[in-house]
Amino acid sequence: MPTIANTPLLICSRASLLIGGDAISSFSDSTAEATVANAVYEDIAQGLLTSTRWRFASKQAQLTRNGTAPLTRWDASYALPADSLMISVITIQDLPIEYDIYEGNAFCDATTSDTVIADYIFRADEANWPSYFITGVELSVASMLAMSVARDASLATAFEEKAERQLIKARRLDSQQQTTRKLHTSRFIAERRS
Repeated sequence: MPTIANTPLLICSRASLLIGGDAISSFSDSTAEATVANAVYEDIAQGLLTSTRWRFASKQAQLTRNGTAPLTRWDASYALPADSLMISVITIQDLPIEYDIYEGNAFCDATTSDTVIADYIFRADEANWPSYFITGVELSVASMLAMSVARDASLATAFEEKAERQLIKARRLDSQQQTTRKLHTSRFIAERRS
């Protein structure tokens, strides 16, 4: 069975059908479903993408040092990638460093010879979203449509609860897409023996 390439329109259309609404053929339709979906979809998608370090929406990039240094507290300023929604960690020689984000720049203490790498969440295309995440987004959009279009608070609450449960499952499944991290217990053993 061929897979269907997901798009914002298709995801919102399925969410509308979930609440008993009409399918959405275009975000510019004059229907209430299309108007509400167009207004809330991108915020919901970006909000859910930044709620967890999703493996399918994670990237690394070497940061470019800016010409001017920060005014105080930090030695250097680096431009963040244009597609960055949220920074997860910044490293130098594979070691996490302290940083602050200001207006699309990362301020940190780094020398001109350091290679500064950022791990970050980006706005992954819907065609690359796994089904467990798509279902969570559809249920979240359905919750908003139930409140705005169907004007049914109990239906909106039911979809919101379903979305929360689905996203818990999605986080668990997504976390399996990396090597399990080993818990180093030597520090605990040393403390107990002291």
